[in-house]
Amino acid sequence: MPSYSPSEIEARWQAVWEKDAIFKAVRSADKPKYYVLEMFPYPSGRIHMGHVRNYTMGDVIARYKIATGHNVLHPMGWDAFGMPAENAAMAIGGHPKDWTYGNIADMRSQMKPLGLSIDWSREFATCDPEYYGQQQALFLDFLQEGLVYRKNAIVNWDPVDMTVLANEQVEAGRGWRSGALVERRELTQWFFKISDYSEELLNALDTLDNWPAKVKLMQANWIGKSRGLQFAFSTVDAPEGHDRIEVYTTRPDTLLGASFVGISPDHPLAKLLEKSNPDVAAFCVECRKGGTTEESIETAEKLGFDTGLRVRHPFDTAWELPVFIANFILMDYGTGAIFGCPAHDQRDFEFASKYGLPIISTFLPSEDANPKLEEAYVPAKSETVYYNGGFAGEKWQTGEEAIAAAIDACEAQGVGQGVTKFRLRDWGLSRQRYWGCPIPVVHCDACGVVPERKENLPIELPYDVSFDTINESFP
Repeated sequence: MPSYSPSEIEARWQAVWEKDAIFKAVRSADKPKYYVLEMFPYPSGRIHMGHVRNYTMGDVIARYKIATGHNVLHPMGWDAFGMPAENAAMAIGGHPKDWTYGNIADMRSQMKPLGLSIDWSREFATCDPEYYGQQQALFLDFLQEGLVYRKNAIVNWDPVDMTVLANEQVEAGRGWRSGALVERRELTQWFFKISDYSEELLNALDTLDNWPAKVKLMQANWIGKSRGLQFAFSTVDAPEGHDRIEVYTTRPDTLLGASFVGISPDHPLAKLLEKSNPDVAAFCVECRKGGTTEESIETAEKLGFDTGLRVRHPFDTAWELPVFIANFILMDYGTGAIFGCPAHDQRDFEFASKYGLPIISTFLPSEDANPKLEEAYVPAKSETVYYNGGFAGEKWQTGEEAIAAAIDACEAQGVGQGVTKFRLRDWGLSRQRYWGCPIPVVHCDACGVVPERKENLPIELPYDVSFDTINESFP
């Protein structure tokens, strides 16, 4: 009996498969269609066992469907754009395009001997102009429908990789690739208006019957629907045009426990003050060195700058509260301003303790509980508590009941309006770097931002570029 030689037998049969094109998907085939798509690999230059595992699983499914009479489409592609390719090319003095396509050729030569049931005639890379031209067409469709827009925004900036990072790419205040301390910067960015679909996305979670409850809860919290009160504090002797500070709160039942008003370093009032006060300017610059993630904000030391300005409490104009610029307030959530209730928020409690501000409890676990707190008292909203400093509803009520009663009472008194907000932010597209899909718009000094015509797509990346410097403001 002849010995079994895998390298000889596999190569022979793979040549037969390729000659007969047995894995080629035929459009006119009179068979039920089946599409198998694994996550496309990043062309790093070498395959590893993770690739083998991933594409073997897809191969098993594709072969099973072929065997059961299906017309199977099982293509291969390369997730080829991105910063690592650009960084690697810069490190060797090469070009991202050459580096990427060279790696694709190497990885293809490594993958083909695996004998996967892939239709290689449909292979493409996301950096192919024919592919990203379709992305550009979709972008123009979104732009025409008002679902993509451009604005200045506070973003996470990696000073080493010179690019914007999503919150998920910031780990312990540092860029996930470079390890550099992330900074907070205001840059002009493009955004997809996914916030328009917040309610729809939230409701759709109920249709996911086989999803784990934990995952659905995480998604719901990420969307973050909340009902609260939006109102204004009137300012005392503030600069012209800043006679009010708008605030959104999810806990209007704690209004009588307010001890300060905090504004973001990027709030219009803070920006005005920093123009004329070097100390304010220095503080705001320091604040912007931190990232915009909840983790980085919660773990950082809570710092404030007393502006010297005061606001009047909406329930008592004789009651004045100090206005602080605080490093834990973001401009793009709510209104960029908060009122601090130290008795019922641990962050506010630490801030008030640091700056000697009063701590006034508005509810307690029992009628005879000590109102002088050693830490913030933050029970679940569903828990029934005793409101010693409430202004709406019953003395004993849940937080949920008190919030609803407080909104009704404030609306009746003309103190603000009940509103629904979502934590979900619009999706930002960062294009500070070269090796990515060009955004198909023309920046005209006279006309502004003008969409390119679809018949001119794809707008291709120029090849003759220098990587000696990086444009920090590339739109």
